[in-house]
Amino acid sequence: MNARELRDRTPDQLRDQLAELKKEAFNLRFQKASGQLENTARMRVVRRNAARVLTVLNERAAKAAQES
Repeated sequence: MNARELRDRTPDQLRDQLAELKKEAFNLRFQKASGQLENTARMRVVRRNAARVLTVLNERAAKAAQES
């Protein structure tokens, strides 16, 4: 997932994507705590993807606020 792909999505799709990423991050943290996590790099990928989604949402919010 890159920022260009995210910018093509609607805000509702981005919020849904963010919710899914947060759920996945929670599950990964739970797996890590219980010692079942095999791919520790996935935590980093999920965290960064969530940050990308938030960045795009914040950019749109700032642009909307500036225009009004």
